[in-house]
Amino acid sequence: MRPEIFAALLGLARAGSRIGDTWSQSDFCAQVKAATDAHPVTYTHPKTGLRRTYGTAAGRRACAWHCLTYTATQAVAVTVGTRVLGIRLRPAAAVTAAAVSFGTHYLADRRVPGGLLETLARKTGKGAFWDLADHGINGTFHLDSAWHHGWETVAALVATCQATSR
Repeated sequence: MRPEIFAALLGLARAGSRIGDTWSQSDFCAQVKAATDAHPVTYTHPKTGLRRTYGTAAGRRACAWHCLTYTATQAVAVTVGTRVLGIRLRPAAAVTAAAVSFGTHYLADRRVPGGLLETLARKTGKGAFWDLADHGINGTFHLDSAWHHGWETVAALVATCQATSR
């Protein structure tokens, strides 16, 4: 039964992730989450037209808020899905899995120049792919997604620990 629970949790977490990373993320967070004092981001509010420049503190807050809404969206998808499927998760395992998802998502999405994912890409020979933004492909987005897929798998394994059928 454990492989079926793992597969269900991975599918539910994956669906929640895609929704949380795109639909739940605000335009503000998407643009400002990588801001630093050395590389500030100027954001124009879509309704008011007000332009404001943001640095490190705002970038960290925007990234944390995005990760919170992302993880909450994922948690809703997993909670609803497991109820429908009759899967009972252990609270400690579910919270640990959510923490893995939140933390690794923050590490990836706080995309400051020379940040974690960019450094990994360059050290593993994927620097040119990281920089690719042509031919309908965005290498940074794909490497980011692959990172998230991998960690969602770890989180699903964690959540599967001691899970049972109802």
